[in-house]
Amino acid sequence: MQRRDLFALFGLGGSAALASGLPLKALPVPSASGPFTPVPVPLPLPGDGQSATEQQRTQRRVSLVDRLVVPLGYRADLLAAWGEPLADGHFGFNNDHLSFTDLGEDRALLTVNFEYISPKPWSEGYADATGESLPWLELIEALRSFDGVVDVTALRADDPLRQLARTVAGAALRDQGIGVIELRREPSGQWRRRSGSFDRRVSGLEGLDDPARRLRVSGPAAAVFRSPQRLGYDDGLQDRVIGTFANCAGGETPWGTVLSAEENVQSQVVEAVHADGSSPAPAVLPLRCDGRKFDGLGNAFGLAGNKYGWMVEIDPRQPQRPAVKHSWLGRYRHEAVAVQARATEPLLVYSGCDRHGGHLYRFVSEGRITDPSDPANSALLEAGRLEVARFEPDGSGRWIPLDPATPLNPQRPSHYEGFGLKQPTLVPHSDRSQPGAEALASDQAVETYLQRYGTLADLYPGRSEERLGAILIDAHLAANAVGATAAARPEDTVIDPSSGDLLVAFTAGGSDAGGSADPAIFHGPGGENRWPHGWIMRLQDQGFAEAGRFRWRMLATGGAPWQGGLGFSSPDNLAVDRTGNVWLVTDRGGGKPELDLFGNNSCWVLPSQGAAAGKPFCFATGPMECELTGPCFDAPEATLFLSVQHPGESNGTRSSGAGEWQAIRLRDRDGQEFEQLRWVPLGSNWPSGVPGRSPRPAVVAIRRSGGGPLL
Repeated sequence: MQRRDLFALFGLGGSAALASGLPLKALPVPSASGPFTPVPVPLPLPGDGQSATEQQRTQRRVSLVDRLVVPLGYRADLLAAWGEPLADGHFGFNNDHLSFTDLGEDRALLTVNFEYISPKPWSEGYADATGESLPWLELIEALRSFDGVVDVTALRADDPLRQLARTVAGAALRDQGIGVIELRREPSGQWRRRSGSFDRRVSGLEGLDDPARRLRVSGPAAAVFRSPQRLGYDDGLQDRVIGTFANCAGGETPWGTVLSAEENVQSQVVEAVHADGSSPAPAVLPLRCDGRKFDGLGNAFGLAGNKYGWMVEIDPRQPQRPAVKHSWLGRYRHEAVAVQARATEPLLVYSGCDRHGGHLYRFVSEGRITDPSDPANSALLEAGRLEVARFEPDGSGRWIPLDPATPLNPQRPSHYEGFGLKQPTLVPHSDRSQPGAEALASDQAVETYLQRYGTLADLYPGRSEERLGAILIDAHLAANAVGATAAARPEDTVIDPSSGDLLVAFTAGGSDAGGSADPAIFHGPGGENRWPHGWIMRLQDQGFAEAGRFRWRMLATGGAPWQGGLGFSSPDNLAVDRTGNVWLVTDRGGGKPELDLFGNNSCWVLPSQGAAAGKPFCFATGPMECELTGPCFDAPEATLFLSVQHPGESNGTRSSGAGEWQAIRLRDRDGQEFEQLRWVPLGSNWPSGVPGRSPRPAVVAIRRSGGGPLL
């Protein structure tokens, strides 16, 4: 039996019922090939077809399973898993966004993002997945006397610790980035991977040893990187970049290229920058490897932090064409990209910064589209303007340009105090020789700041292009300074093809040391100031004029039904099919009771028409401790491609029978509270299903067993 068949036998295939004892009922979900029977979830839902009594009976005792569960009549086929050979490397770790490129004649390409390293399952499974040894424990032991932390840049070239650190950090960076795999469709309709000339890996250390493979930077930030004088660190590479990592969400352009978003780079390189856009030295964020934390990977290779956190363009059909980081799209924790390309109009690109208090951005090209399918449109990404969203509670909004002439107008702390919250205003440091942010704790402190600085030009020095580059490099703090709305972790943007509207997934309204979502815009169904379950927003842009306006409304709200939500929590990636059905996957963290009640992360469908329009139906649930990411379709929409990311992230490899019972408080459709006893496996063995075998992130293709459209 081949390995893929073994994976299919143990970890994939049609729905059982989560081993929960829940009945499966055909519900009125639009479908061209027969009724779509939703996958059961471990909490009562308004659309589950059960009475309150039935909900209590079927939900009192359930068991989660370490499998990818899909509806009856569907099957999931494994396409590629971590460690499999790919081009001159291997398939990376924690696959995220997926982009499907149809080549015709039953051939296609799938572009895959590899986001980050989950230390426990990565270290446990590295040798088994890749066939190579990893001196993980040796590095932890060597750093024990350093409390797990070392500045590799300060070590001598012949220091054995330097080589040990670079070996482990290098393996982790090479396991991130972007990959392209070739697919072939068999007569049965099943897609299978077939190695070919388009196979490609662009890793986190791309170009380290071969300068010809380094990434290029377009737009004003390139002038910052080329400047012979700077306040901070010089990596000696000018406007070339070693690698791309933290590649999370992404999207496609109408002319066939793929945009890949660098998100949480702050854990691997220095995020803060100086007023001129230059980066502090890598020593500011040393390498940490203590068995729990694995951060500061860029330190081992002297990477300049200001060169990461960008949107990267890659052409999957041209393996020899270098990837490009487009600086006009801004540097922040990118997780989302949606492209609107209409003939005679400028190119519009929407993206979000995934952090508490992050922002929604819009790029407007200087040039205009002639033919949306023309590959020359990539040049439009190299000149334009970047804008950031300001939402108003009445459902209106406007775009604020990140331009040197834009006046400063940061949110006052008293705004949050009106909601009973304390949130300092984070702005570029008032001492412009210092990198990073300053927290202004009072309205008076904001007014004092504004007496010194009136526009973005006052904060960022330099000539025209260099000043623009510095603003784009420091986009998040620049956006704070001009009064952009602090949003609720915008994790995906997608254009609804039926209306042209922008859909935005906001994963959670909360806060941390870096900021918090504006409760005037992002609040729970009962007016809650903090809402951990997220929303999907519909935004209608009203043209592309500078400082243009838009309208917005919430399309769906996460949360349990008895809380006023729709039954899912933490919407992450979105996809919209040709008939307007919205597909979403969830990314709820573990360890918090208000989130744990939703069970494993999942994939949902919100139909666009019929009696079930707007109601959520669960299409798949993932293995233990994973999230499902990157939903996309093949050309006829007969196959859904999904990434299964970080199975076993918290507990690593599951030993036989490992698990625990949890008591969960639920409410039935009549509002009566009851207790559920839930069995939760600890760790994962997906996709092999073999106890004691380490889990692997992987990509799957889901289709109807008998063929035909998904819905």
